[in-house]
Amino acid sequence: MKIGELAQAAQCTVETVRYYEKEGLLPAASRTGSNYRSYGPEHAERLRFIRNCRALDMTHGEIRALLVLADTPGTDCGGINHLIDDHIGHVDARIQELLHLKTQLAELRQRCIGENALDECGILHGISEMTAEPKPAHRHTHLC
Repeated sequence: MKIGELAQAAQCTVETVRYYEKEGLLPAASRTGSNYRSYGPEHAERLRFIRNCRALDMTHGEIRALLVLADTPGTDCGGINHLIDDHIGHVDARIQELLHLKTQLAELRQRCIGENALDECGILHGISEMTAEPKPAHRHTHLC
């Protein structure tokens, strides 16, 4: 199948297919005599796997590690279990970050109860006065 057919089957864009190929997550396709990429069912299966991992908020590094483990016959799933356990820890950390963010926003919201003039807005004053907390050095996410 051609790249457009693969993208349509995987419900993604042609650019996404090319990107995953460039990143080494999706093996390069063979070329036809007219130099078109030619993909097989194994590409569609791999692309579906990658997209499902992304839906689980996994980073490219985690996906790459899973693919290496999946492509190593004769091994057990201990490494996969460890990777997923680590990812659950990352999700737990992100949940804590989001709960903290929600608390900060709720506190800001409480600073402006009425319909004040902008120069008296407690929210704007609160944002201006707050000290932004540094991001953790090893925050594990593909979100900025």
